[in-house]
Amino acid sequence: MNTRISIDNLIEIVKTGGKVKTGVDVYNKKGILLLDKNVLVDKVKILEIIKENGINSVPVNQSLNGGLWDESGNLIRLNSDGGLDIEEQTEEGVSRSGAGLTEPGPVFPDIATNEIEIRLLEIEEIRKQAEKKYNEAKQSIKKVLNDIRATGGEFDYDEVSANVSDLVDFLVAADNPFSYLTQELFSYDDYLYNHSINVCTIGTAVVNRFNSFFSGKVDDLLRGNSSDIHDPFNGGNRFKKQSFTLYYPDDLNDISLGFFLHDIGKVMVADEVLNKKGRLTSVEFDEVKKHSFDYGVGLLDKNQLKNSVIRNIINYHHAPLYPGEPRCYPAEKNYMEIPLYVRICKLADIYDAMTSKRCYKDAINPINVVTQLFRTYAGKDHMLQYILHAFVKSIGIYPPGSIIFLRSGQMAYVLESSGPLVIPFSDEKGNTLSMKPDPIDLGDDDIEESKKVDNRKSVKAPRDVYEILPSYIRDIIARP
Repeated sequence: MNTRISIDNLIEIVKTGGKVKTGVDVYNKKGILLLDKNVLVDKVKILEIIKENGINSVPVNQSLNGGLWDESGNLIRLNSDGGLDIEEQTEEGVSRSGAGLTEPGPVFPDIATNEIEIRLLEIEEIRKQAEKKYNEAKQSIKKVLNDIRATGGEFDYDEVSANVSDLVDFLVAADNPFSYLTQELFSYDDYLYNHSINVCTIGTAVVNRFNSFFSGKVDDLLRGNSSDIHDPFNGGNRFKKQSFTLYYPDDLNDISLGFFLHDIGKVMVADEVLNKKGRLTSVEFDEVKKHSFDYGVGLLDKNQLKNSVIRNIINYHHAPLYPGEPRCYPAEKNYMEIPLYVRICKLADIYDAMTSKRCYKDAINPINVVTQLFRTYAGKDHMLQYILHAFVKSIGIYPPGSIIFLRSGQMAYVLESSGPLVIPFSDEKGNTLSMKPDPIDLGDDDIEESKKVDNRKSVKAPRDVYEILPSYIRDIIARP
């Protein structure tokens, strides 16, 4: 039987060190999975995302291995009215609660044993949804470009807007899963379609992180946490709540749609120029440049689209981000006039173009691309520093689902880019480990030297080492 528990109650349990497992899948109104029934929640963020999706209570089914535990591992029993009773574990093996003595309740589930399986199940579910959303988005951009070709420039704006909105809902709910949407599903024959989705996916992750971080920084200043800004009418700090947000939800939706359509003008450039294997002539490069400020903007005018956010992204995503930046256009645009979201689009555009395989070039290692972008743009402009910070934090040097090498020579599967959190699966000679190891947080200050990442070796995809992946990773995650 499902008992619905207030999301605020669950947030409070986890905030105080407790844990939650629903035993029931939780979806939003659009059918996007927000929480897998098998995931043991020990961080508040996923519950806050559920609340942001308009869900004020979630089902918990103890008969399906769901449950609530306090910070000491005591089972919190659910009353028929949705109330909570804590059962304290005693030395005699029985528990006490407001309802009297009962059979002993479980302590926390065996996290050390189950953490790998739970995370792999979660990744697999994200991959399934990601592939579905990716294919839907791909069909959407294909239809846009085909409609433009067939009609001489017209396309269904409302339809593409709805499709992108659905994709963005998934990206936010799944907490930045762009690593599951890009290279694993990539085919260079469909580069323009894939590139549109990838830039939207990467850019959306970056702009959301930037918006949250930068808005918080400004709000700290406004609340008087710095001597630089204060209430001009009051020497004290009387503002306690947040009072500044850079981009609101409608702004973010328009920005993501602009990311999706940023290269729409390329449909007007001849394929033999776009896919030329050799260096472009000056005439050919001038033709390619027109895809933004000429062809792209012209398509917006033809469809009577006046949205300034989308127009700025299409028009200026190749504009300079610092004084004198080479090969930028339109050249007459001052870098200070480029909106922040357009700067984010440019970085996402460059990153995906460099890490993608084309008919005329191989993909570049993502680590090298992030390093190159940072070296190119760091220290050039104060606002660009905030954008670079959000970019690196969003992408992560080691994307979830990738394979890295440790200095010991072992290979490891990346569970989380933060850290990163990894599962070593081979020995120093590249042989598959016979035992299933616990995850290792490589961000731990006390990690031994041999367990650190060997940056001299390239990050790989699971399919590249499929034959030596252990069954618990291969069967669930990697499919050649």
